[in-house]
Amino acid sequence: MTATPTPPLSPPPAAMADPAAGPLAEARRLVEDRSLDTVRAWKAAHPGALAIGHLPIYVPRPLLEAMDCLPVALFGGGDQVDIIRGDSYFQSYICHLPRSTVELALAGDLDALDGVLFPAICDVVRNLGGMWKLLFPDRYSSYLDLPQNLDPALGGRFYADELRRITRELVARGATPLAERALAAAIARENARRDALFALDALRRRQPWRVPASEAYLVARAGAALPAADHRALLQAYLNAALQRAVHRYDNVRVVVTGAFCEQPPLELIRTLELAGCDIVDDDFQLGWRYLEGPIPTGAGADGIEVLARAYLDLGTATASRYIGEEEKGAALVRRVRRAGAEGVIFAAASFCDPALLDQPMLEAALGAAGIPFTSLKFSENTGQLQVIREQAGAFSDAVKLWGSAA
Repeated sequence: MTATPTPPLSPPPAAMADPAAGPLAEARRLVEDRSLDTVRAWKAAHPGALAIGHLPIYVPRPLLEAMDCLPVALFGGGDQVDIIRGDSYFQSYICHLPRSTVELALAGDLDALDGVLFPAICDVVRNLGGMWKLLFPDRYSSYLDLPQNLDPALGGRFYADELRRITRELVARGATPLAERALAAAIARENARRDALFALDALRRRQPWRVPASEAYLVARAGAALPAADHRALLQAYLNAALQRAVHRYDNVRVVVTGAFCEQPPLELIRTLELAGCDIVDDDFQLGWRYLEGPIPTGAGADGIEVLARAYLDLGTATASRYIGEEEKGAALVRRVRRAGAEGVIFAAASFCDPALLDQPMLEAALGAAGIPFTSLKFSENTGQLQVIREQAGAFSDAVKLWGSAA
């Protein structure tokens, strides 16, 4: 008797495929582009244009785009790079980011950049800017000093002068001279990109099972080396796809993760928190994209540089690298937790990150006074041992769900 051959497995129905697979694959390709091939391709398509890198906190990217420059956010080497030479330029008791950035630069992975801006995050980034000048004296670099005095007549004037200085220096290096019409158009494109990002954040807060934080992180970070309009298109494609997903809702604890505003955690750490039963409904990963709380104002006849300076003063979010004047430390974090409908907070700071770790006790005191449970962990961008973090986050999630606290 002849056996009936087993029919081949049928491909899964189209309805079973994840509609977001395409945008996510493109986002991962961009995030893993360690050698900046995307930047090289952009420069080949725009002969003579400059690509300007910047460290991962707020830099007014529309100013660069208005001068036909490509802004490129630098996040270090993550877990893709073994640090060998970079360790010889910095002491061991600082965060990991400067060492991996120097490692990438010495390996030639950042050669596509025509210059780098070092915004005033902390002393470590200031030192990185100085080391960069010593290692690459022929490349453009500048320390972008951000104001701590938020009086428009003082800090605003200072910051506008800083932006004008950088504008002059870039023109001297071959950038297109700044025109008000071009800057207004670049600000409009940036506002459109931010609208798409905020729509994604809003959906994540409402339905975190539809937009996991690990995916939102990838799609946001993918804009590091994209013009604003291209990043907006990718964000919108992912957002549209996420809305079409067939999803299953999980009863996870809703948390805000804070402290990683500069050096970024490995993607697997974010996934580990999710696997431990945490829906991350708000975070300060990729803070440079979200630093301004609201659209940059526009108006006919406005001086674009003054507009950017005033936006920084008036719309800047609370972070460890920004002086908040008389406001109570931690009040902004409590508002974020309430706005997101979160049940707890996870402090996730890079090891040796002085700004985040010095802020944390004051933030913890504010959460304690508000009755909001919290836990804390530290990481480096190449953290590989995640089991302890998963157990800690799982215990926190269970405690909050069972007793409404981390006790």
